[in-house]
Amino acid sequence: MCLECGCGEGSHTTIDGKKMEPHQHDHHHQHEYSHDHKEIEIQQDILAKNNHIALHNREHIARHNVFCMNWISAPGSGKTFLLERLIKDHGEKFKFSVIEGDQQTDNDAQRIKDAGASATQINTGSACHLDAEMIHQALHKIDMENTKILIIENVGNMVCPTAYDLGENMKLSIVSCPEGEDKPIKYPDLLLTSKVLLINKIDLLPYLDFDLDRCIKFSKQVNPDLEIFPVSAKSGEGIPEFVSWLEKNIN
Repeated sequence: MCLECGCGEGSHTTIDGKKMEPHQHDHHHQHEYSHDHKEIEIQQDILAKNNHIALHNREHIARHNVFCMNWISAPGSGKTFLLERLIKDHGEKFKFSVIEGDQQTDNDAQRIKDAGASATQINTGSACHLDAEMIHQALHKIDMENTKILIIENVGNMVCPTAYDLGENMKLSIVSCPEGEDKPIKYPDLLLTSKVLLINKIDLLPYLDFDLDRCIKFSKQVNPDLEIFPVSAKSGEGIPEFVSWLEKNIN
């Protein structure tokens, strides 16, 4: 898990190209750790700090009556392409703003802007996930008064991002048909922390050895309450059903 992987806590992170300056918190108490419990205590402290900031983010988002989704998937699942499709077809209705998370480049943020929505780029450097502090700073660059749905496109990773609350209303997971139908049971935390699963690239089903019904069965096996939408960002198939769900659930 990312708590042990040594990816850093945003020391090389930039927001729209500018180095992120972390909050400074004064601590007036001492911490005494035994060697045996030090690792557990450090992990608890990291998540406690993150969750405190996430609570602040959630209050800020709710105050502006914005619905926020945290999109998580492996690299190449089609997150950005799906967002482009939603923005082009439904941007006027939903007034999307997007926070883009990548280790490097602003390629995806530029694609979102070209599609017609505002985008704030977070480059995490060595970190393999977004955390609440990164989102906190990015929120202050977003026109919340003209946003109805805020989408956080997390760094491409199916493990580490699932452990971090960013202050979102819900997590949404994405798998794509070329990845194989067993992805849901190989990475169960992705689905256990999500409310919605999009199975993308179903336009490729005629050309792949992929059993869609089996993928859905595996997904429900992990999380029986999961809302599942087979979709194609390329053809648009399944997108209307997901949009209908959004309309019913964002308020």
